[in-house]
Amino acid sequence: MLGMGSAFGLDLSTAARDALGHDAAFLAARKKAEADATRAGQGRGLLLPSATATVSRSRTDFDVTDNPSASTRASAISYSGRLGTTYVVALTQPIFRLERLATFNQEKERSRAGEANFAQARIDALLRVTQAYFDVLIAQDSLASVDAELKAIGEQLESAKRNFEVGTATITDQQEAQARFDLATAKQIAARNDLEVKRSALSILVGKDLPQRLLGLRNDVSLQSPEPLDVAKWIDQSRSANLRVQAAQSAAEIARYEVTRITSADNVPTLDLVAQKRRVDPFTLSSNVYPRAETDTLSLELSIPIFNGGIPLHRAREAIALRDKAGFDLENERRTAEQTTRTAFLGVLAGLSQVKAFEAAEKSSRLALESNLLGYEVGVRINIDVLNAQQQLFTTQRDLSKARYDTLLNSLRLKAAAGALADRDIDDVNGLLAK
Repeated sequence: MLGMGSAFGLDLSTAARDALGHDAAFLAARKKAEADATRAGQGRGLLLPSATATVSRSRTDFDVTDNPSASTRASAISYSGRLGTTYVVALTQPIFRLERLATFNQEKERSRAGEANFAQARIDALLRVTQAYFDVLIAQDSLASVDAELKAIGEQLESAKRNFEVGTATITDQQEAQARFDLATAKQIAARNDLEVKRSALSILVGKDLPQRLLGLRNDVSLQSPEPLDVAKWIDQSRSANLRVQAAQSAAEIARYEVTRITSADNVPTLDLVAQKRRVDPFTLSSNVYPRAETDTLSLELSIPIFNGGIPLHRAREAIALRDKAGFDLENERRTAEQTTRTAFLGVLAGLSQVKAFEAAEKSSRLALESNLLGYEVGVRINIDVLNAQQQLFTTQRDLSKARYDTLLNSLRLKAAAGALADRDIDDVNGLLAK
């Protein structure tokens, strides 16, 4: 179960829990799973006895010839009768129906496929809300970086104006700073709009308004490498444990049983045990009244297919072709799972390396900015050098923020591809966020 969220705002675990209760795609998948869960019971019913009851009432008029050799109509005597109500109760127990056994196995596989599809839908919902949550955090960090950049450029613009007024700087410095300031203002507008769009997407998923600001990763967070650190093991697991692969495996089994069902229904005899009780209430024939009649019957009914216009042959060919197609679909899902796993695994490793590189670049960029600011004050650096150093620092900070979130998301995708993503994984990522 997803852990309890923060009482002061919306954290990732809370967002995931809310999304599972509000996301329309996931709720639709849940209802589909409930429907699929009934398939095994439907298939089992085909192997159990079935009972029917019928009630009928009829009148019969007929002629009875008193002298069979008579050739004239006048020699015949006409009788009329009114039958009473007829009650029939029949119980049928299939003894040998190979097509029903195949259908029963098909329905069990459909139920298993429904379970796999629902589990995959849950994973997709968790990844969807995590992606939306991280998109908001990235947009927040991007806007904060643009705000800081705009503030720094504004200070540099004011400094350039003062220096130009006292004659220690050229108009070029002021114009360069003004151009950067205007560009940063445009970037700020775009960043605010992007944040609102991302917040709206997350709000739709969780079904409620968001707090003014979501808390991002802690400053001291340390991202972990995949465990095990062997892509081959992850791939081997994904080829069998991946939920889409499991659903495709069930689909292949359904297609295989379909071949058995088709060929059995059209070519294999069936045998049923039938118990029947029949009761006819008192009836009249001319002026005679006959008492109630009851009969009990227990029989074995054997049905042997003989000829059906060649249809069975073409049905069998169709079923075999679809069985082969399902086999190729299964292999395609395995290859897709393998590629998805490899991509996510390499994405985590590359992300970890990027995070380290960006962390080092941030420190270097900060030192470079401080050096340029000092150089500008003593006259060995010009305004454009400071502006470039500022832009490099803020760009690096935005890239570092995005790299961290992308790495975390790839780690979740890796587990999802291997069929191992659970609620505790979302809670673990949630534990990396500031409180």
